[in-house]
Amino acid sequence: MTDEAALPRIGDVDASPQHEAADVVAEIAEDAPVGRMLIALDIDGTVLLEDDSFSPGVVDAVRAAQDAGHEVMLATGRSWDSTRTVMERLGIHPEYAVCSNGAIVMRRVGGPDATDYERAHVETFDPTEVLTLLGEHLADAHFLVELPDGQRLFTDYLDDWNLQGANKVSFAGLSDQPVCRVVVVAPEKTDQDFLQLVERIGLSQVSYAIGWTAWLDIAPQGVNKSTALELVRAWLDIAPENVLVMGDGRNDIEMMQWAVSHGGRAIAMQQGPPEVHEAAGEVGLSVTEGGVAAVLRAL
Repeated sequence: MTDEAALPRIGDVDASPQHEAADVVAEIAEDAPVGRMLIALDIDGTVLLEDDSFSPGVVDAVRAAQDAGHEVMLATGRSWDSTRTVMERLGIHPEYAVCSNGAIVMRRVGGPDATDYERAHVETFDPTEVLTLLGEHLADAHFLVELPDGQRLFTDYLDDWNLQGANKVSFAGLSDQPVCRVVVVAPEKTDQDFLQLVERIGLSQVSYAIGWTAWLDIAPQGVNKSTALELVRAWLDIAPENVLVMGDGRNDIEMMQWAVSHGGRAIAMQQGPPEVHEAAGEVGLSVTEGGVAAVLRAL
């Protein structure tokens, strides 16, 4: 049979008004099965509120998405110890977790019910140059570095830091060995002050993320959440178009651009800055309004 012979005769096709056709397409889309998804969530300002409590509805929504067969994981600037605590509170043990803004990827050891993890991928750099530069311009700042094994070294105590198991050292002692990240907090500065400082001193050999408040998170050059998530996506053999990422901060921009550029989705929390909204292309509800839960329930 030729292609022409397979075509219906003129008059055999019923046409529907445009609005009715749109409704049919929407119904089909809603009923279409969703393949296994890789759902990567930022923690602070996305899963957690400022007081460290959960965003409304997020616990139940995450578990429901996991029960539906999706891989729900965390991608955060936090260290592994802090990330693990949030995972336990959520009641999930995903196969992977991205920590330290992509410098560390943790992998579950054992089956779905296992709770032990090992380091699957670690990135490091020599912090000497960047610490010297920052020390010259931020003499009163608080500094912390994270080592490849998860140990943390710091110069001054700060209430916002979980320093359990961390060691206090001199400023010079921060540069004694390769690190996964450098964290700088200057309470008297604003995020705009940090943006201007980074531009002025030219931090070109590292990747950096500037937080809502006066903190600067520095990773090895070319390393961010997206580089780690691409490793995870490939290991899990999940199609790029089945990736969904959500976040609110500037350290989420690269993973949002990565997801969107490969056919996936990126959703910014409403309270995030304009550049994060732009990177995502989609803006959901704020963390206080239960933004993550609303998106996950709609899958």
